[in-house]
Amino acid sequence: MANKNEKLIIIGDGEFAQIAYEYFTHDSSYEVAGFSAERKFLNKYELYGLPVVPFEELENMYDPQKYSVFVAITYGQLNNVRKRLYHEAKDKGYKIASYISSRAFVWNNAHVGENCFIFENNVIQHHCRIGNNSILWSGNHIGHRTEIKDNCFLSSHVTIAGYCQIGENAFIGVNSTIADNLKIGKFNFIRPASVVLKDTEDNKIYQGNPAEAAKVSSLRFFKVKEEKKEIENNSNKDKEQVKTK
Repeated sequence: MANKNEKLIIIGDGEFAQIAYEYFTHDSSYEVAGFSAERKFLNKYELYGLPVVPFEELENMYDPQKYSVFVAITYGQLNNVRKRLYHEAKDKGYKIASYISSRAFVWNNAHVGENCFIFENNVIQHHCRIGNNSILWSGNHIGHRTEIKDNCFLSSHVTIAGYCQIGENAFIGVNSTIADNLKIGKFNFIRPASVVLKDTEDNKIYQGNPAEAAKVSSLRFFKVKEEKKEIENNSNKDKEQVKTK
């Protein structure tokens, strides 16, 4: 076991938070000191013998200069919940931890951002970039020079070929395959066992072999209200700009 020289608070108290506790405890230099959840979702006050405290009061109870945090939330609202809490934790002044399994293969010139969780048996090849706040469950293959943008979630045994770009807030389901030199759109939801052979559009759900877009948008299906409103506002601004030209 690595020497425990850093203190960590895990944001969340559900299954992923409990998994994160196990991995950080047994395979990292972090010592987990407690958990935190937003007050309206706080339904327990102790976990693994450690306190679970309201997120709204976290900085008053754990000094941001002495503790790091990891936001252990899965893909609610297509990763937007985790994105929000990640940024709020940074605004509180906390350093943000990442976890990379000792059983993952990450090439020495690959880059992994903040608040990432890289499970065992992931292969991340040369010159790959994993953006902030992205989760790679076990057994994925990330081909050379592929970039995974911020706030993504890859389920197990996803194969992404080389020179791909995975857009922000994308979710890729178990056993899916992404062919080389493709761009996966922002807020895409790729259903399990899909085979993607062409670029995808933003805010879409894809499924099948070859993968095709569903009629309903991913924003509507996953109730991504804040992002949808932002997109609508940007669209209205574009229309106004066209009128003034």
